[in-house]
Amino acid sequence: MIVRTRRILLAALSLCSVALACTCNTSSLLQAPMATASRRPAEVPQVPTVVVPTLVSDEVLAEVDAQDAWLTNLYQRVSPSVVFIKVFEDTSGVLTMLGSGSGFVIDTEGHIVTNNHVVEQADSIQVTFSDGSVAPAELLGADPYSDLAVLRVDMPADRLFPVELGDSLALKVGQRVVAIGNPFGLQGTMTVGIISALARTLPAQVAESAGYFSNPEIIQTDAAINPGNSGGPLLDSRGRVVGVNAAIRSTTDANSGIGFAVPVNTVKRIVPQLIEQGVYHYPYLGIYSNNLFTLAELADVLDLPVIHGILVSEVTAGGPADRAGLRGGRREVEHMGARVIAGGDIITAINGYGLQNFDELIAYLVRETEVGQEVTLTIIRDGKEMQIPVTLGERP
Repeated sequence: MIVRTRRILLAALSLCSVALACTCNTSSLLQAPMATASRRPAEVPQVPTVVVPTLVSDEVLAEVDAQDAWLTNLYQRVSPSVVFIKVFEDTSGVLTMLGSGSGFVIDTEGHIVTNNHVVEQADSIQVTFSDGSVAPAELLGADPYSDLAVLRVDMPADRLFPVELGDSLALKVGQRVVAIGNPFGLQGTMTVGIISALARTLPAQVAESAGYFSNPEIIQTDAAINPGNSGGPLLDSRGRVVGVNAAIRSTTDANSGIGFAVPVNTVKRIVPQLIEQGVYHYPYLGIYSNNLFTLAELADVLDLPVIHGILVSEVTAGGPADRAGLRGGRREVEHMGARVIAGGDIITAINGYGLQNFDELIAYLVRETEVGQEVTLTIIRDGKEMQIPVTLGERP
């Protein structure tokens, strides 16, 4: 809409004349000329000319049309796989709705993937499909560490539309992604963005007596993710699931351009075990490291021989690392106002895989190992490199 503003212009002109005195000389018959001040023309404001741009070329419009066709086609293909999940609490025989979230169908047997935090407190779960059909759902298994859960609905196979799972290891920062879910209960909402970062680490939602655990290799995206999107798919440009939308970082409950998704390769690894056993068994090393500072930041302060690796702060008594003989720190040092436990072993590699920091160690353990497996840690102790075999346990 174009709004024209009428301007009323007022111009004031002032006239001014100045007479110069003249004298007459008896020897001259010429009279000095009279000087008059010239009038200054009024300044008339220039009214800008509105130029309406011409329509962009057919080539540009064709590209836009292609983008529109791509998005609408992706939505039409994938949205039947995305479900609206409602969870209820049983209070004295009366069901009260606790909240809602999203999920997606992964096979024709009725298995649906969602977030653990969507369903963890539910006494009853209801699933609504894109065509409006509703079915009760059974919770088969859940993993609070990865924030994944698997539901099952009893539906005919021809009414289930499984998604295609992609490969999160192939993702690159900057590539486009699409989120489909039910933010704020608004069913079937699609948003578009890019992958903002990879390999983020988020704290898991649970804390055990052995310490806090982290969820590695998290995808960061700027595709709008809001409450209710949790459990829905994050898709690549071909409509393949590359992540499970799980969280946002915001000072409010609304999206602020920073969303997080569990990578689909984690789904591929954990979900089959949740279907079969109801739980996932994580390998466990039993060490703690202060992750506030990198070794590069501590190297000069602590006189360390390396700038990459993990400085072991504590070793859990009786755990796998303790049984293998790893040592934690023995003294406290203050650095930039924080307490650092120094003097422990420095882990530089696991099974020959070089480690930059603690997050990489967690990611390797979760991605590449299993309970009962023996791994070899390369450590530095008192300036000497050593190889330490450790048999991994299970998270307590």
